[in-house]
Amino acid sequence: MNTQAWAIGPLNLGTAYERRNSNSQHKCMEWLDKQAPKSVLYVSFGTTTSMTDEQIKELAKGLEQSKQKFIWCLRDADRGDIFTGDVKIRNQLPEEYEDRVKEVGMVVRDWVPQVEILGHPSTGAFMSHCGWNSCLESITMGVPIAAWPMHSDQPKNAFLLIDILKVGLWVNRWEHRDELVTSTTIAEAVTRLMASKEGEEVRKRAKELGVATQQSVEEGGVSRMELDSFVAHITR
Repeated sequence: MNTQAWAIGPLNLGTAYERRNSNSQHKCMEWLDKQAPKSVLYVSFGTTTSMTDEQIKELAKGLEQSKQKFIWCLRDADRGDIFTGDVKIRNQLPEEYEDRVKEVGMVVRDWVPQVEILGHPSTGAFMSHCGWNSCLESITMGVPIAAWPMHSDQPKNAFLLIDILKVGLWVNRWEHRDELVTSTTIAEAVTRLMASKEGEEVRKRAKELGVATQQSVEEGGVSRMELDSFVAHITR
C-alpha cells in the first residue's frame, strides 16, 4: 500500500510577549517586567502530576539555594497525580519560605499564562515535566528546559530535548524517577542552566531553535508548506 504522510506542525504558534493592559495583566507578568533579561527560571509541572510534600520541600530549598530568580507555579487546585491514585496533596512549603524568597522568587498558586511567561524577555529557562505542549511552547519561545520527566510521553520528550536537540539540561533522569531529588541536586541543575558556560551554550541553541520554529510557520516555511500540501491533497 502506497501511503503518503505529512509532517505537520507546529501550527498556531504564540509570539513573543507584548506588554498587556495593566488592569488585566496577571501579577506574575508585572513581576517579570521588573526583572533583568533572561534572569528568571519558570517552574511548572503541568496539571496531571503532583509531588509529595517531601519532594516539594526539597524543590523549594533547591530553588532558594540556587540564588536564581524564579516563578514557581504550585497549584493548590491540583488534587493529586492521576497516575498514582493520590487524592490529596497539601503542597506544604517550608516555614516562612515565601517571605524569605520574596525578593528573588514568586510562588503562584493559581492559573498562570504560561505562553506569555515563556515569551517574556526576562524568562531565561523553564523547569518542566516535559509534557509535549510545554516542550513545544518552550521550543517556540527559544527557552531552554531543565528536564524532570515523570510519566507518559515525558521521558522520551526529555530525551529528545536534552540528548538530541541539546536545548536543555537534566534535573532528574527517568531511571531515577523513584528517588527523592535533593535540594543540592536541584540547585546545581538550576545554576548550571542559568549561570554557567555550559548553560550559555544550551541557551544559545534554544534561541536558534526557537527562531527556526517560528520561521517554519511563515510563508514558505517547512511547516506551512506541509500543511498547504496536505490541504491541497484532501481538497483535490
